[in-house]
Amino acid sequence: MRETLKTPPALPRDTLRITPLGGLGDVGRNMTSFEINSELLFVDCGVLFPSDDQPGVDLILPGLHLVEDRLDEVKALVLTHGHEDHIGAVPYLLRRRSNIPVLGSRLTLALVREKLREHRIRDVDLREVAEGERLTIGEFDLEFLAVNHSIPDALAVVLRTRGGSVLHTGDFKMDQLPLDGRLTDLRGFARLGDEGLDLFMADSTNAETPGFTAHERDIEPAMERVFASAKQKLIVACFASHVHRVQQVMDAAVRHGRKVVYVGRSMVRNMGVARELGYLKVPADTLIDLKQIDNYRDDEVVIISTGSQGEPLSALSRISNHEHPVVTAGPGDVVLLASSLIPGNENSVYRVINGLSRNGVTVVHKGNALVHVSGHASAGELLYCYNLLKPRNVLPVHGEVRHLIANAQLAIATGVPKERAIVVEDGAVVDLAKGRARVVGQLECSYIFVDGLTEGEVGDTELTDRKILGEEGFISVVAVVSLHARSLVSGPDIHARGFAEDDQVFEAIRPELVQVIEQALADGVEDTFQLQQLVRRTVGRWVNNNFRRRPMILPIVVAT
Repeated sequence: MRETLKTPPALPRDTLRITPLGGLGDVGRNMTSFEINSELLFVDCGVLFPSDDQPGVDLILPGLHLVEDRLDEVKALVLTHGHEDHIGAVPYLLRRRSNIPVLGSRLTLALVREKLREHRIRDVDLREVAEGERLTIGEFDLEFLAVNHSIPDALAVVLRTRGGSVLHTGDFKMDQLPLDGRLTDLRGFARLGDEGLDLFMADSTNAETPGFTAHERDIEPAMERVFASAKQKLIVACFASHVHRVQQVMDAAVRHGRKVVYVGRSMVRNMGVARELGYLKVPADTLIDLKQIDNYRDDEVVIISTGSQGEPLSALSRISNHEHPVVTAGPGDVVLLASSLIPGNENSVYRVINGLSRNGVTVVHKGNALVHVSGHASAGELLYCYNLLKPRNVLPVHGEVRHLIANAQLAIATGVPKERAIVVEDGAVVDLAKGRARVVGQLECSYIFVDGLTEGEVGDTELTDRKILGEEGFISVVAVVSLHARSLVSGPDIHARGFAEDDQVFEAIRPELVQVIEQALADGVEDTFQLQQLVRRTVGRWVNNNFRRRPMILPIVVAT
């Protein structure tokens, strides 16, 4: 768990230092720093999407501030797969140093390349790697193992260093009947177990879920029933990177004589990349452009849309709010949410489901049908890995605190000593040497908020102000005083926004405000800031006593 904040000691030679910069405590912004002998290597660089209590925030970055002054020592960035929570912050890292070598699989790098193009970042050193490949970069001997996940081309990475060996799984599961036939490399895992593994960093997302994660193909009967019963418009919402799911929808559409249309910029972009590289097979005369949709009856088309997590500006959210310029959904239409809930997104997703239901749409989701399976290993698979690898130390990654704890408990159940199943959160500093991992410090790994074009300029103070404005309202008080005559010249004028009561209610506080301001002037107060603070306290106390509200109060005192 979170250690008392302390600066870690100097790193001894031939010791591997592991610092999670994101992903431990949250489902998102996954990034880990590995350091040995003054060389750094990063694994993943993702984003976290904001929750309802972070208004106005677009993205949350990992703790790049902790390594910002050491980027010249970074030998490479290794990407395990192409999901946003693992690659979304790559442009923000490369803005800081553009020539960091970026290693990843073919599809992962293709998605990164599109992302960098959007951010107008050019001349980047992208290096394609594949499962079974082994290479050395500086102090790091890297080996890549195939793992299956809800996106093709996912990789686990083995780091062999003088400080010890580490297996970082990225996101993974052990689907024995994968749609693309690409199995998680359990033979490679077993080989690592025989070789001796010092540290296992395993995906914790489903550590609380007993048994084994269902196969991707297990959802096909439920999807088939949805297609068979849909008599009008059918919309399928899924992650814009879930190539396997889109392939299943594409195949079902062909069987039922429906054309397919993508809705959502990221869906169009990602599926274009996947098709171009051969990861997505699109039968001839199946895919149509959104502009052609009016040429077909509702029962002749299936729409594949973004917005399965209820993102406010996504295609599905706009459809549910009657705000999409082309696509509508109403009575008799069916929406299939082919995804699971990412923790923290529940309210947003239910808001979209309720909006669609209110419009008469039938919504099929994981809660009422088997229309999605997770991309993460459940407890049974993790136990299998622990028994196969027999790691000397365990550092659970990727998940909220409860997931990390559950993962550690699985490790302990298989014989890993309790003191070597290390549960920490972002910013912890863990040193690995001579087969033993220890927590040696804790750094402040705070959120970096992206708000429009600004990065890192929005903090807790600004978010608090935004929440107050959204929930409690805003009151402005303007007064003009004469410091020479020590008198109130004009006002105070009081106006409110987002406040249920009419401005007339504030007439009751005006006499007290006048008295407070004039008394302060008579007492020799000439600092307008002090007068403004006096006004703020007076109005705030009165509003709280009378309305049980705590609005934002902006006092303006002008001196003449």
